[in-house]
Amino acid sequence: MAETGPTEEETPDGLLGWCLVASVARETARGESGLEIQRGTRHFAAGALLWIPPVRWDPGHGRWHAVGRHRGNGRRYVNMVVRADDLENFRVKGVYSEALVRSLNGHEHDPAAPRTLQNPWTRERAQNWADGWNQPREPIRIDGHSHPWVFVPNPPPAELQFDGEILHLAYYGTRGAHYSRTPPPVEWIPET
Repeated sequence: MAETGPTEEETPDGLLGWCLVASVARETARGESGLEIQRGTRHFAAGALLWIPPVRWDPGHGRWHAVGRHRGNGRRYVNMVVRADDLENFRVKGVYSEALVRSLNGHEHDPAAPRTLQNPWTRERAQNWADGWNQPREPIRIDGHSHPWVFVPNPPPAELQFDGEILHLAYYGTRGAHYSRTPPPVEWIPET
């Protein structure tokens, strides 16, 4: 079995582990149909660095547990659940702070081992997640039904093959690409 951790030559002094991080998006959509645009989120300023520990529990579709410095108190780390759509610029960073380790560990933190991440990322796994989330992609709906785990690039293709069927782009709106199994009507052009 190959070693997944960094070798001694790659490990910077004081490194306690690797973590997936992201920045809070400059503009986030809120309100009905996402038409209200605001800077950052209620708890985090635009551009704030959020540390994302590996999933321990599922906070709901499209939501992640994150650790960052709160908008109102920039000195302490807080644990929050954030929408994945409110994050951008995913990357991997090293963890060097015991306070950050304590926040990332949450209730699993062991005071006897304050410098030990309880559920660490490997550098490669975190980088794979970052690469996947940095790809521009849109959720799809097929004949009015949501398919939250299927994504298409932005802009979406006019035709998509899914489960052996050819789907046709019906329209592209604020909630993603809407596909139909019915082909679009052929435009009638009168003969002159």
